[in-house]
This record gives sequence, structure tokens and C-alpha cells, in this order.
Amino acid sequence: MILPIILSGGSGTRLWPLSRSHFPKQFINLLNKTSLFQDTVLRLPEGISAPMVICNEEHRFIVAEQLRQIDSNNSGIILEPIGRNTAPAIALAALNLLNNSQDPILLILSADHVIKDNELFYEAIKTAAIHANTGKMVVLGIDPDRPETSYGYVEVDNSYSSKSYNIKSFNEKPNIDDAINYLSTGNYFWNSGIFVFKASTYIDELSTFEPEIFSICSKACDDVIKDADFMRINNTAFNKCPSKSIDYAVMEKTQKGVVIPMDCNWSDVGSWQSLWEAKHKDNEKNVIEGDVIINGVKNSYIHSNDRLLLVSGVSDLIIIDTQDAILVSDKKNAQNIIDIQYKLNKLDRKELINHRKVYRPWGYFDSVDSGDGFQVKRIFVNPGAKLSLQKHQYREEHWVVVKGVALITCGEKIFELKESQSTYIPKNTIHRLENNELTPLEIIEIQTGSYIGEDDIIRIKDEYKRY
Repeated sequence: MILPIILSGGSGTRLWPLSRSHFPKQFINLLNKTSLFQDTVLRLPEGISAPMVICNEEHRFIVAEQLRQIDSNNSGIILEPIGRNTAPAIALAALNLLNNSQDPILLILSADHVIKDNELFYEAIKTAAIHANTGKMVVLGIDPDRPETSYGYVEVDNSYSSKSYNIKSFNEKPNIDDAINYLSTGNYFWNSGIFVFKASTYIDELSTFEPEIFSICSKACDDVIKDADFMRINNTAFNKCPSKSIDYAVMEKTQKGVVIPMDCNWSDVGSWQSLWEAKHKDNEKNVIEGDVIINGVKNSYIHSNDRLLLVSGVSDLIIIDTQDAILVSDKKNAQNIIDIQYKLNKLDRKELINHRKVYRPWGYFDSVDSGDGFQVKRIFVNPGAKLSLQKHQYREEHWVVVKGVALITCGEKIFELKESQSTYIPKNTIHRLENNELTPLEIIEIQTGSYIGEDDIIRIKDEYKRY
């Protein structure tokens, strides 16, 4: 049995401002009408188990909703309280399976990769599974066609048998001189980040080479609490775990590791350059998205979310216009966006964390305007969903229904509001907004008060256990 493990804990920092830490790139429709995460699930071959997903606690409802949208079953969603890299994440999945007397072949996948030839992908998985059944630990390697500096590399020796190479070393993203040297030797593959091995094999090797990670993850999995599809580990134990990738924690040390080549038109859209390469381009090698008009523009990536963007007489640029931030960068230096994010972090800018539109398990809200002592939001509540029963210490709220029918709790009163009707929620009053209809609910919320931060919420009761 092959069981896919989808690692979905990344923050997609190099694709800011489209990707934000609370809604990172794997959940965005970057290439088509489905997200990268959904594409990863949809391309899984028939006849294997439903995927198990590992994600951050804060992304749990996004994962559940995106699985629901594509009508996908799952084998559980493991919630990490904090990211500790891939070695501990995979250990959580393997240990949970072994604790339930299951020892499948694990197909480790990142949630944000692009694979254009599924048939060749399937063939590589079949070959890898044969090796995994003999106790091998397989990484799928991509034969490099250029000196790429944004990918990791795996070095192999020249022993080639049964379509596999022995591993010598793993190397992080190199500088351009090293990348050119890697390409010239012919002994390097791009590290796809796709691994295949049995759960027991991985745990045996992890306990040998990283006993601390093994011990901590074992304690974290001792008393897993299941909440619907969510699997909650012991957070106190896991928070003490070292942060290490599977590459360096296990694969570089084990004598069981092999590389199997995979030629499936794979790419890791981890930067604006790589996303530009993956997209359809016009005759002047431009990627144009949204309401954009160009004149004399070449070799650029230009994106506008919801307003007219005019660009003239430039080349080799990345221009990304979102509702609350604009990025303009030379394309060849776009990876330096990490330096900009460091500055945003020092300034405690909220644009690093959230979009203007913020998703919640019940729907989303869009912060339309704000100023000293006020904020205006458009709130969209999914059919059958409800916000938490809550109150605010420092603000009061005015609600106007735009579309749908709202069920309102305000103090001791419970009543309905229809389109164009409104109500007032005084501060320190327990209240709730619900949508019991089959159609979405849209309201305008006007907040006023001495403080209007999102942390001024005292939850009394919450369907989604956010306390």
C-alpha cells in the first residue's frame, strides 16, 4: 500500500506579496483554477490511499476547505504547533501510522510543486515503490538542464543499477559558480523533495541518526487527540524538537538511500523567476495577469489583482500589484525579496502576514477601509456557517446586510436581518452572526472604538475550537 504524505507547512516567502504567511503560495491559484495544494492531491495516481496532510495549526481550516472543494478524502490532517522542518514532520506521520499497526510505503510530497507529465511521474513512483519494498529510501532526482541557483542538489556516485544511484551528499541552493560546476560533472540531480520509503524504515533510520528527534516526536504522538479529520499532537513535547530537514537528518547519513531519476517536467515554483518560467508568455516573453495594459514591455511578469495597471517601456521586471501592496523588482534579483521581508518584519507590518482579504473557517472578511478609531469590513459567511459567540471590550459594531439572511444573537435577543436591514452591537455585549441559509451571506461591518485590533475578541463559544 502506498500512502501519500503531503507536507503543507511552507510559508512561500519568496512569492510575496501574493503569498502571505497566513495564506501561503500552496493555497493560491497560481497556475490554473485550483491551488498548488489541490493540484498535488488531484494528480495522485489511482489505487493508492487517501493522502495524509501535515500543516501548521493556523492553516488547518484552509486545508480542510480546499480538500472539500475538490471532494477529496484524506487519511488525517496532522497539526504542527510550530514548523520544525521536514524530518520531524515526516516522523509524526510515520509514527502515527505505526502506532495504529500500519506500515505502508510513504510517498512524501511537497504541496507546492508543479508536475506537467503525470504518466512519467507515476512510472517513477512505481519504480521507487519496488526499491522501498526492499528497504531502500528513495529520493526522486531531476536531471538538471541549467545551472539553477534556487533548487537544492543531490550528489550521486557513478554506480548505476536497477535505475538508481547511490547518494553521496545533499547540497542547498548553490551560488552560480557552484551550480555551473555541478552541471558540468554530471553527478548531480536537482532534489525534487519527493521521497519514497516504508514508514518503519524511516523511523529505524531516524532513531539511529537523530535519536533526539525520534524521542521527541514519539512523545508528541503518545496521546494524539482526534478532532474530526484533525490530529492534534502533544504540543509541549513537539515544541522542543530540533529543526532539521530529512536530507541532512537521514538521507545523507543512511546507507539505504538511492536516487531514482524522474523526467516529468517538474518545477518548484519557489520564486518569481521560476513562476515566470512555468507560465504561458506572449511573443515578448511577458506574463500578463489581470487588468493590465502594456506598451513596449519585454521579458517581464506583471500582475494586477483588481485595478487597472499600465506599464510602459521596461523589461526584465517583476511587478505585482495586490490590494494592499505593490512589488517592483528586477527579475534576476527577485529572490532578494527575502531582504524586503526582513525589513517589513522589523517594522511589524501586517502586510507580511495577511492579505486585505483574510480567510476564516466560516468564510472571509475584506478590510475595505480604516482610520483613527474606525474600520470597515465586508464579511462573507458560507452557507450553514457561524462566527463564534463573542464580545469585544473596546469596540462596538454596526452591521448592514447586503445579501442573504443573517441570524443575529445580541445579548438576550435572537433575530433575523434581511437585505438592507441593520443592527447595532454595543461593546461588552455577547453576540454572534450566523448564516442558516443555502446561499452566502454578505454584510458590511463598521467598527468604532478606542481599539479595533483583531485580538479584541473574547470567545464564549466557538464551533472551530479557537479559544
